Amino acid sequence: MDGTLVDTEGFWWDAEVEVFADLGHRLDEGWRDVVVGGPMSRSAGYLIEATGADIALPELTVLLNDRFEARIGRGVPLMPGAGELLAELTAHRVPTALVSASHRRIIDRVLASLGPEHFAFSVAGDEVPRTKPHPDPYLLAARRLGADPVRCAVIEDTATGVAAAEAAGCRVVAVPSVAPIAPAEGRLVVRSLEEVDLGVLRALVTSSG
Repeated sequence: MDGTLVDTEGFWWDAEVEVFADLGHRLDEGWRDVVVGGPMSRSAGYLIEATGADIALPELTVLLNDRFEARIGRGVPLMPGAGELLAELTAHRVPTALVSASHRRIIDRVLASLGPEHFAFSVAGDEVPRTKPHPDPYLLAARRLGADPVRCAVIEDTATGVAAAEAAGCRVVAVPSVAPIAPAEGRLVVRSLEEVDLGVLRALVTSSG
């Protein structure tokens, strides 16, 4: 979701910078690549350890979600090509799920901008025992779709998300948002979702399966 369908990865970093500034700490720009795309528990935990901030993980999680939610309340820009791709998948009745490490409260706000009608369901990071980079959320999504993971195409923007999808056995289209992602077997790397359509997804699954 973040950085893949909606241009919000920068929003998360800005929220983290602001919250830690309130706590009296300055975040190093180099940490951005470390925390991008991961579950809140991992990202927030890393920043607590890196800064030495005197705050518990549950409290920090609430502060970050509150700050991020305030930002997306002012509007969520879609990534180039996202709206067109979702519309095409919906028009051809391709079962589609939204799988994110973000919490349910955040996903539901973003879905209002994406269009909930484009998704059969969504899986939130706080609804699975283990989220990305573990395969659990994608295995759950495939199971709920009634699909073999090998026949599923996943679109991701971070190495964490790619690792989760590939560990589940899915084929991946990587659209790097912050850090580069290398091509690999069963993985297509593109610069933008404007390069992705139903034909591209079908070809990726067919050629790999």
